[in-house]
Amino acid sequence: MKREDAPVNPQESRRGLSRIWHAMLISLDGFRAGWREPAFRQEVACAVVMMPAAFWIGQGWVEVSLLAGVVMLVLIVELLNSGIEAAIDRVGPEWHAFSKTAKDLGSAAVLLSIVLCALVWIAALWHRLAAI
Repeated sequence: MKREDAPVNPQESRRGLSRIWHAMLISLDGFRAGWREPAFRQEVACAVVMMPAAFWIGQGWVEVSLLAGVVMLVLIVELLNSGIEAAIDRVGPEWHAFSKTAKDLGSAAVLLSIVLCALVWIAALWHRLAAI
């Protein structure tokens, strides 16, 4: 195969377990990239406390799933926001209104996920403590 014929993304030519294995390695690279972001590290530190607490606060599998799910949602949105910021920074370091808008929208998404998480946890704590 000539160099011009080689696929741009080698993952496209992989099949079966090889594709799954390489996809997992790519995801681990994404986690490492996310770990370099201070906001992601702070949110992971909160998640380390909140995930086990979800089993204590939740009164059934639905509540535990909801409490754990909103924590995971914050981490997911933060990783997506970091990806947006990296793509914008790749385009160029100069200031541009579209770049600012993209970064602002990503930041707003993170804020909304944190607000949702906080509201769900406050409601669950209220429900749990009111029963005592």
